[in-house]
Parts: sequence; C-alpha cells; structure tokens
Amino acid sequence: MTKITPETIRHIASLARLNLTAGESKRFQADMEEILKAFDVLNSLPTESEPSFQPMKLEAVLREDEKEPPLTQEQALSNTKHKEKGFFRGPKAV
Repeated sequence: MTKITPETIRHIASLARLNLTAGESKRFQADMEEILKAFDVLNSLPTESEPSFQPMKLEAVLREDEKEPPLTQEQALSNTKHKEKGFFRGPKAV
C-alpha cells in the first residue's frame, strides 16, 4: 500500500484549489489512507472470469411455438356481446 504523506495531501489540495488547515490536512490524510485500504481489499479479490454484459445468465423463458388449429368464427365471437353479422362490432368512425 502507498503511504499518504502530508506532501501528497498538499499536492491534492492545490490541484483541487483548497486551502486546508493543518488539522484538516491530518484528517484528510487519515481518510485517504482508509480509502486506499478499502481499495487494497478490492485488489486482493479474484477477478479472473469470463467477461459478461449481463449480471445474470440469460435463459430462454418462453415456450416453443406449437402449431394449433385456428379458432372458428363462432368460438372467436363467443365471449363478446358486440357482434354483428358474424363480425366484431366497433365504434363508429367518422
């Protein structure tokens, strides 16, 4: 792990155009060291795996299409009360 020095904190503060007091500088130094420790933990984890664009494996969830006989006209119209001359009746169109 890289040690964060007061010079590093001063350099970062100057890049960010911050005027830090000595107390703020010490606090930020401790914070930066904690952040780097967290990244060291992440760096120690195994990351050798196959790249993926999906977080979960995709599987087909739909059934295969099966050929079935079509509905008769009477079956198709059996659940509607809006029918006329063997067809569905809709609203008037102008």
